[in-house]
Amino acid sequence: MSQSRAVTRLRTVLAHLGGPRAKAVVAHPISKSISSANVHPQQFQYTLDNNVLSLEQRKFYEENGFLVIKNLVSSADIQRFQNEFEKICRQEVKPPGLNIMRDVTISKSEYDPRNENMVYKVQHFQEDKELFRYCTLPELLKYVECFTGPNILAMHTMVINKPPDSGKKSSRHPLHQDLHYFPFRPIDRIVCAWTAMEHIDRNNGGLCVIPGTHKGPLQPHDYPQWEAISCHFTCADSYYIDVKGTTQENIEKELKGIITEGYELDDSITLKDIWKFQARLVKGERTNL
Repeated sequence: MSQSRAVTRLRTVLAHLGGPRAKAVVAHPISKSISSANVHPQQFQYTLDNNVLSLEQRKFYEENGFLVIKNLVSSADIQRFQNEFEKICRQEVKPPGLNIMRDVTISKSEYDPRNENMVYKVQHFQEDKELFRYCTLPELLKYVECFTGPNILAMHTMVINKPPDSGKKSSRHPLHQDLHYFPFRPIDRIVCAWTAMEHIDRNNGGLCVIPGTHKGPLQPHDYPQWEAISCHFTCADSYYIDVKGTTQENIEKELKGIITEGYELDDSITLKDIWKFQARLVKGERTNL
């Protein structure tokens, strides 16, 4: 073995062992083609062996709970999603089951239901073919599979709009744990893909994450006194849980109200029925959920 190869090998071993010469862990904006499946001595909980994420990316996600992959979705696709959202706001398209949430602080004299600034969120867009394309983009699912495995279900879809605040702080959105809304497990196989559709910074309210909180317990949630597209994915091998008697029980009544109204269903539908109904297979086989 040459000296240069020996030095390279030593640095690699030290990096794996976390020694004094180990490289600092950083979130790379794009994936590396080097497989991490056979070069790590530790066990990973939140990522699966794959040839997409680098070792550094896997370690970063395990510790922090998020990754930034820049320019993953093309500008052309983002423009198409924006156009479809605007059509929904103008009521030019009305996909069944779509939940449109408007700013309730806007006065009646100012109210125009077709103005996109009135809408701050649309949920459950799985029946809208154009928006749902986001959940099936191959470049997106390539990364999702690193967390869920090959059998992938799209479980919760959402477009968030950030119009100018009305002055009543209605645009504020408190920190929360998405798991509060989901009656399926295991938590290790749930992941969200979130894509900004316009330039974001601290001044216009981008996504905020507290690193490492994915490893903590699920906290009680309630509502406070006071433009992105995303989809939550999970492994189709997962299972449903009963939320009765848990901190998630209060979300069951709220979700049942939204879904029964959107689809004109009766109140006998269960929370499990709702999730089985709105889940969409986007890759692999629908094995359990």
